[in-house]
Amino acid sequence: MSVTAPDRPRQAAPASTRQPGRRKFSFGPYLLLVPAIVVLLVALGYPLVWQFVTSMQRYGLAQQFGKPPEFVGLANYVELFSDPQTWAVVGRSIAFCLVNALLTVLLGVLIALLMNAVGKVTRLILQVAMLLAWAMPVIASMTIWIWVFDWRRGIVNWALTQLGLDFTNHNWLENPLSFYFVATLVVVWMSVPFVAFSVFAGLTQISDEVMEAAALDGATASQRFFSIILPLIRPVLMIVTLLQVIWDLRVFAQIKMLQDAGAPTASTDLLGTYIYRLGVGSSDFAMASALSIFVLLLTIALSFFYVMHLMKEDQ
Repeated sequence: MSVTAPDRPRQAAPASTRQPGRRKFSFGPYLLLVPAIVVLLVALGYPLVWQFVTSMQRYGLAQQFGKPPEFVGLANYVELFSDPQTWAVVGRSIAFCLVNALLTVLLGVLIALLMNAVGKVTRLILQVAMLLAWAMPVIASMTIWIWVFDWRRGIVNWALTQLGLDFTNHNWLENPLSFYFVATLVVVWMSVPFVAFSVFAGLTQISDEVMEAAALDGATASQRFFSIILPLIRPVLMIVTLLQVIWDLRVFAQIKMLQDAGAPTASTDLLGTYIYRLGVGSSDFAMASALSIFVLLLTIALSFFYVMHLMKEDQ
């Protein structure tokens, strides 16, 4: 009877001592970016440099007609931020920006969830209505909104009066508080469609099987939203919130047209209209440039945490 020898244990193959070769650096992709970078530097860099230089000069109406500007260094910044009116405008602008961005994102998410839950016909009606509101030119939409809140012929005053409230000849734009209520209503109405469409696009990427499994496991609607939906659409929410903060901080056309309809400018100015009043209204382009540089730095500061969070997620 023959006995077979036990199998010898196989020895592991010796690890290769060769180091993987490094990828050769190529300048080709970077050279292809040069034209786009040059266009950005010319289109965006030149106005920024011009404003920064102008903010350190005496640049008024005389300089517009050829008089050489006088270099004053940081004197314009000192004068600008020594004025209490500047800080009042900055405070109002930040508060207006944050409130409008929060309301816009909140309503946009709710409408996106509604579009995701209703049938095709209702969803199509909602999408068309929001697209028309979003695509309407600012001048046209503001003309309608000013008529809606007009103190003599406005439909809002008429409707409230019909309900038994005394709103006859009530001027919504005269009081700063009601002025910002109207401005918030207008700005949010114009901005919600963008947020709703963006969030709805993110909701369509969530698997139906995951939501059905969570429902079968007993998760409530709020639990499914906060534990599944919200984490999955968080990147979209971060981007649209960042964009809304930037846009609402620089809002101009809506505020300017409401002011022209009869609102007091001193108590309703935001950063955009205040810069316009300093530059075009008072011909003090140096002071307007200084405030514009401050708005740029403020925008970077408000969006810094969002940008840092996005960069961490990309790593």
